[in-house]
Formats: sequence, C-alpha cells, structure tokens
Amino acid sequence: MRDEHVPMTAGGAAKVPHRVARPLRDLLRALLAPLTRTRLFRRAGPRILPPVERVFAALSGGRLQLSAVLVPSLVLHTTGAKSGLARDVPLMYTPDGQGRAIVAGTNFAGERHPAWTTNLLAHPDAAITVRGNRMLVHATVIAEDERDAVWARIESQWPGYRAYERESHRTVRLFRLQPVRAHSSAAANTDRPPTA
Repeated sequence: MRDEHVPMTAGGAAKVPHRVARPLRDLLRALLAPLTRTRLFRRAGPRILPPVERVFAALSGGRLQLSAVLVPSLVLHTTGAKSGLARDVPLMYTPDGQGRAIVAGTNFAGERHPAWTTNLLAHPDAAITVRGNRMLVHATVIAEDERDAVWARIESQWPGYRAYERESHRTVRLFRLQPVRAHSSAAANTDRPPTA
C-alpha cells in the first residue's frame, strides 16, 4: 500500500510565518551565516543549541523554536535505528516549493553523519512538528542528480550552508520529507511520547 500524500500546507508547515520582519530577518541571516561556519560555532553549537531549543519548545508548548526566527524550523520525530526508541531533534528545513520539506544532515560539519539520518534510513516513516502542528511524513533520500539543485535551494535560504559538507569531508545526507495521511507500515508508531 502506498502512502497517501498530503501537501505540507494542510498542517500549516509550508507557510510558516516568521516573527521577524523579512528585511530584519534577512539582515540577521547575512550577519549570522558566516558565524555559523566558524570553528567555535561548530564546536559549541552542537552542545549549546539543542538544550536551548528544548527550553524554547517547552516554554512555548512546541510552538516556538529559536532557530525559526531566522529559518524555517521543525522538530523531526524518528524511531531509533538500533534502539527502536522515539527520538526527537530540532532541524532547519527548506521548503521545496511542492509542499515538502528538505533537511540536510550537516551535523555542524562533523565527520560523522547525525544519528537522525541513520534513523530515517532505517525507518523512513516519521513525523514532524512545525509551530505546534504535528504531521506524519515519509522520508526519501535526495537522488544524486538532484543534489546540486537542492543545495542551491537550501543556500538561497541560508547562504554558504553547503560549506558544512565540504568541511566535513563527507557527502551530507539530504532528505525530502513528504507529508502523508498515514504510513504504509503498520509498524510505524509516531503517536508515542517523545524521549530525549
């Protein structure tokens, strides 16, 4: 049985209004983007940003992510590839223009792929939460012949983001998250309580 696709706008995910006016947001992006490519940010970011994002999410009931001030952001709910446990991770995403989200496993230019990418490879049926709206998704790996175009789309949102791929010396895993009404697998369980 195939997944029934639902455009992201059905859950409000593709048209996420930003709380910062566009000119100010664009200025902040231009100023912050180069900083996110520094060694200091790559070292401190993975330790500092996830706890800060969790605090913002807890205080806002899941409706606000700090990163969403600058870029579209979501919380990805996956199933652990080895553990089978529920895993949640806040991520930047790029709308693909067709109602789907693109996410990149940059891992702050780390030499290893982030665990959430391994989880999606093992269990592509997942869920996302955007501004408090939870929806089921099915993840597919971006094909090799689409990668340059997808990176260009991502970098139109966050200039220089592909530098993480070059600096990590690995091919960053790119995924397209397609909203669905239901997962094709009866084993998919995305209504479980989130865990850390």
